[in-house]
Amino acid sequence: MDKKMSPGEFIAYILTPALPLIVFWFIPLFVCLYISFTDWDYISPDYNIVALENYSNILTNQAFYSALKNTLFFGLGTVIPTLAIGFLLAVLLYRNVKGKPLFQAFLFSPWVTPMVAMSIVWSWMYRPEGLINVLLGKFGIDPIMWLSSSTWALPAVMLVTIWKNAGWAMIFYADALSKIPEALYEVGHLEGANQWQKITRILLPMVSGTTFFLAIVSLIDAIQAYDQISVLTQGGPAGASRTLLYLYYQYAFEQFNVGTATALAVIIVLLTAVLAVAMKLVNNRISHMEG
Repeated sequence: MDKKMSPGEFIAYILTPALPLIVFWFIPLFVCLYISFTDWDYISPDYNIVALENYSNILTNQAFYSALKNTLFFGLGTVIPTLAIGFLLAVLLYRNVKGKPLFQAFLFSPWVTPMVAMSIVWSWMYRPEGLINVLLGKFGIDPIMWLSSSTWALPAVMLVTIWKNAGWAMIFYADALSKIPEALYEVGHLEGANQWQKITRILLPMVSGTTFFLAIVSLIDAIQAYDQISVLTQGGPAGASRTLLYLYYQYAFEQFNVGTATALAVIIVLLTAVLAVAMKLVNNRISHMEG
């Protein structure tokens, strides 16, 4: 016979654990949603309700679609290489390589380095006379204006992001690879599978759950990228490296148009949720087909 939960048990087991979520997530979310329907300027105590005007202005503004395109390009251009490099590094260090812990610590170190500090170092390397152009000059390649070129500014920021996150992805893949039964490798060896077949038919399918998790987290992280863009390019030149989150910053703290900024924040949350659900559906479909 089921026993009904007493008020004390409800408070202890449900309300208390949910309280931080309510205070720090749901309440700010509803406040943000409310502000998105106003013309508040962040300074004045007075504001007006403008209904959907902020959303209409955003969706009819070319700057939004340019930032959206940059965000999608930045996301795909960082997530895919990050996962590929992380997986490759994990495979290379999967066996008992001499000095394996040292290599893993070295490759993981960019992840624990503050993005701002790391971006400052990379900004020096990206200078016309910096280390990267010096190395390119050794191969007869003319110096590239990395951070002031509309062609190279966003790829330059993407390279910094990939360099920071690849070691983080490697740690997750290394843990997933360590849990694969040794018997699978023995079967592959008896079947005469080469190294490429072992990777594509054993390793990749067995770490698909880890890949999906890393893809979701990395994509959300890419959408929220700000520090490296702020330090390296400030969204320039001419908006060439401006993403949705940096556009939000410009609306809120440069133009003091907090109503429009929070409307954009709501749109970013919705886009993130749609992408996460879409990736989940694709993952379920692939798992169903494999099953």
